[in-house]
Amino acid sequence: MQPLKIMKLGKKSRKRIFQLLLVVFFVLNILSYVGAYSLTHFSTPNNWVLGLPRPNSSKLPTDIGLRYVTQRIPISPNEWLETWLIPAENSVSNGTVLLFPGNGGSKAKQLLAPTQVFHNLGYDALLVDFRGVGGSSGNTTTLGVREAKDVTLAMKYAQSSNFKHPFVLYGVSMGSVAILKAVAHQKVNPDAVILEAPFARLVNAVKSRIRAVKFPTFPLTELMVFWGGVQHGFNGFAHNPVTYASSVKCPALILHGKLDKWTTVAEIDEIFKNLQDFKKLVIFPDVGHNLLVTVDKKRWKKSVEKFLKRV
Repeated sequence: MQPLKIMKLGKKSRKRIFQLLLVVFFVLNILSYVGAYSLTHFSTPNNWVLGLPRPNSSKLPTDIGLRYVTQRIPISPNEWLETWLIPAENSVSNGTVLLFPGNGGSKAKQLLAPTQVFHNLGYDALLVDFRGVGGSSGNTTTLGVREAKDVTLAMKYAQSSNFKHPFVLYGVSMGSVAILKAVAHQKVNPDAVILEAPFARLVNAVKSRIRAVKFPTFPLTELMVFWGGVQHGFNGFAHNPVTYASSVKCPALILHGKLDKWTTVAEIDEIFKNLQDFKKLVIFPDVGHNLLVTVDKKRWKKSVEKFLKRV
């Protein structure tokens, strides 16, 4: 009789453990779904949704002495990208730089500082708000996936408007990722790219952010990438800029902070090795995931100017 009792107790224990695991799995999926949603949606005071505050800024180019024209690139009857066109100093242009912000940024928040340098170097600048931020329509981000289409739209707009060649694409963080994906999957063909602090793989980018808030990375990382992809209709596990880089067959400059806690120098090296044309990597010592031109403007300008002379 005793062995039978032990067996019965064993079955009950296994059942309870199985039920507990199901509950834990269910809770983890709920947390991951909500986490992915909140990280890819923006809210405003007039349109509150679960998510981050919509990236915006009241700063204008005229605040730093630059004249500009606000323009909209239509996507559909109810969708658009808002841009600022800032002509080169003295209206003598060496080419056109198209600038794209990072996640949680906008043209006003992140792109005015680098634009001032490009302006002084004699380039026209087209500052672009991705969908969901600044003056553009929408309230979501896809961490560089859909934003690659925005890069394509901006590039086609510049070409159809007969802006001055060469065309240089500059991106900050997610903006760099969108450029790489646009080149790889949208067949965008710029004359050069300047990539500042891109991430190498979406999975690693999410993992580093979960690690930063002291949460266990497994399985939260994988679940958040999965549910984010389900919500926005893409495969997050295949969103790997390190792979996109193999399609870049134009001159490329990568700028990166050595202390960046989201992307390691080793990952940047992987992206750099996959670039197919003339390429230059500049590492900023003692700098993290910052807008690099605001931390070391002299080094940033020197690196960019030297690269553009090559272009």
